Amino acid sequence: MSVDGEACPRPAPGIQTTEVADGYLVYDPGRGRVHYLNHTAVVVLELCTGRTRARDMPGLLQAAYDLPEAPVAEVRECLEKLFLEGLLH
Repeated sequence: MSVDGEACPRPAPGIQTTEVADGYLVYDPGRGRVHYLNHTAVVVLELCTGRTRARDMPGLLQAAYDLPEAPVAEVRECLEKLFLEGLLH
């Protein structure tokens, strides 16, 4: 799956995020599934407001974490997984 850089993803309806000791649990009541996400994946999920373009997210993460380079491949991979798991639309 390839995520369109112009897409403005948003969370699937009804998902619930709960912080745990080493990450976050995301419950998808529509599918009855629980997912574990690390802190970075949750930041990507939180950037998915329906207003932020996918292509802008690596730069936002670069600024948030003061990274020397934008994590383009990592964000793309994370978005693809979130879409495949049904957490994003």
